[in-house]
Amino acid sequence: MKEKIAKLIEEAKSAIKSSDSLASINNVKVKYLGKSGELTQLLRGMKDLPQEERPLVGKYVNEARDVITQLTEDKLKELSQAETDSKMIKESVDITLDGKTTQRGSLHPCTLVTEEIVDIFKSLGFTLGDGPEIELDKFCFQMLNIPLDHPARDMQDTFYITDDILLRTQTSSVQARTMINTKPPIRIVCPGKVYRPDDDATHSPMFQQIEGLVVDENVTLCDLKGLLETFAKRLFDDKTKVRFRPSFFPFTEPSVEVDVTCSVCHGKGCRICKGTGWIEILGAGVVNPKVFDNCGIDSKKYKGLAFGLGVERVAMIKYGIPDMRILFENDVRFLKEFK
Repeated sequence: MKEKIAKLIEEAKSAIKSSDSLASINNVKVKYLGKSGELTQLLRGMKDLPQEERPLVGKYVNEARDVITQLTEDKLKELSQAETDSKMIKESVDITLDGKTTQRGSLHPCTLVTEEIVDIFKSLGFTLGDGPEIELDKFCFQMLNIPLDHPARDMQDTFYITDDILLRTQTSSVQARTMINTKPPIRIVCPGKVYRPDDDATHSPMFQQIEGLVVDENVTLCDLKGLLETFAKRLFDDKTKVRFRPSFFPFTEPSVEVDVTCSVCHGKGCRICKGTGWIEILGAGVVNPKVFDNCGIDSKKYKGLAFGLGVERVAMIKYGIPDMRILFENDVRFLKEFK
């Protein structure tokens, strides 16, 4: 029996040594140490041995079990380490290679200007107003003192869908809707897209406006000038000055065009301001009492201030952009400059 067990150990050693994978070494372990393995069969056959031989045979079998168990565990560790090393080599990353960078976008200059302007007016107590881009003639014109036969309609060529439905030419329609549905005091700023059939270096058939409205008791043109001076200084710089020039808008009386000192030369004269030192940025005025009457607001009790500017124009001034059409070309090289 001793010789049989010794031979079994040698066979197991040979099988363990020749194993080249975790699967094969596990098969060897099952063959010799499993429930139906060689050593287990020897233990079960001890019942047929004489009583006096059983302790010695049991000792030999246990010694063989210990030897084979140790050998299989050592081989398992060796094969596991080899498999891990092989996997590490296959999945290794060469950290000397250039990394892959992700291209990050940036906000469009018009978006940057819109957000900056809205933030300025929010800090001055204004709330955000919004309305439909497909608008009724009633809100876009008639409520704002521009009836069907008014010559001011010639100043704003319009995309009509039907006789009563159009693409809004100004975000003033949001002001009309607000005045109908909100009791004074009112202080809103209304950004949004507007549409007019113009297309050249300084005009686009679709552009963005931001209009503001203040309705309260005892507001005056002086309040409007102070408000717009504060706005201009925050938008450009503290050296910016504001001047009013008389103008005409059917929804304000008096009406003014608002100029600011050139942000490049600060009033000295340069190519941006065409040597004048001033740049026109918006129109404004005191709300015409007829607009209040149309919207159901007591024009004897309340006064109003209104102003509006083109976002693209401000972006062109702020960033020195010579042609408005560049803003709509989606040239990545141009947009990257605003990261």
